[in-house]
Amino acid sequence: MPPKITSHSTTPEKMPRPEENPAALVRREALRLGFASIGFSPPAPQEKAFRRFSDMIGENRHGEMRWLETRLQERTDPSKHLPDIKTVVSTALSYNLPEYDAAAAGTARISRYAVIDDYHRVVHGKLDELLAFIRTIHDEPVQAIIAVDSAPLLEKAWAESSGIGRTGKNTLLLTPAAGSRVFLGELLIDLQIRERAGELPNRCGACRNCLDSCPTGALVEPGKLDARRCISYLTIELKREFTPDESRMVGDWLFGCDLCQESCPANESRKPAPEGLFTLKKELLALTPDDILNLTGSGFRRLFYGTPVYRIGLRRLKRNARAVKENLSSSASDHAPQKRDSDSANGEQ
Repeated sequence: MPPKITSHSTTPEKMPRPEENPAALVRREALRLGFASIGFSPPAPQEKAFRRFSDMIGENRHGEMRWLETRLQERTDPSKHLPDIKTVVSTALSYNLPEYDAAAAGTARISRYAVIDDYHRVVHGKLDELLAFIRTIHDEPVQAIIAVDSAPLLEKAWAESSGIGRTGKNTLLLTPAAGSRVFLGELLIDLQIRERAGELPNRCGACRNCLDSCPTGALVEPGKLDARRCISYLTIELKREFTPDESRMVGDWLFGCDLCQESCPANESRKPAPEGLFTLKKELLALTPDDILNLTGSGFRRLFYGTPVYRIGLRRLKRNARAVKENLSSSASDHAPQKRDSDSANGEQ
């Protein structure tokens, strides 16, 4: 379904038009709404990013995500979505919750972004508020599209162009304000907003933490991901049953994976999520594989409705749980004390 173009009809009552730079006004409002970062870029096609994307497809590193092979021009040229577009507004919203505690040993791990409210709804709502504000400071009708994974866009490329972050060696956008634990969202608007964005420094330097922490070798080199070996891809995007090798690669991850982010220095002591915006579902932090395997449809809905986990369905979640259970059992066997064959342990000769 194509993204919806929102019209001027929902514009709130206009405020007096200020003399201040519109970019500064929009930035101030974005920060008030809770966004960690915001930037503005002209809609020139992202040719370099498109070449990298095409290389990934050509090398089949996207695995079985065939939808990535479609609508290619729309990914680099936002005028395919909004013909009169003048500005891509890129935003980042932190989901870093200080009260989050990693799952205990023996439980099934869920990525921290998935134990809170589904970001599609939350980010879309905040962008809708921001768009309403933009309309109050502009005299003419404003056509716009709100995109939160709802339109084929090279969103990291636009985010870099706008100056809100820079892609790290783990292929995730690193923002100065909130590290990589952010949700990205875009406003495509037919209003020109310009602000000079300085080029951000390379935060990664010689650091290899993310590459070294990936247990499956999915990060084949800095900035290059092979989704076929990525735990997040396997547990979320892959729809069929696992091969034995894929099942082992999952480890103890039930949904997603945070390992490359947990090891990243850019995520130390970063801006937390806005207070009250996301609700942490603590009951999802202590689930065992058997808890999932014993779930009914109604139990699945009760636990996961309103979170990103819900979209993969119970069948795939149980597939993941079977793999996690087997891996946890194998790990426990590998670390179990070995009984000595010799009776000398009892002092007998």
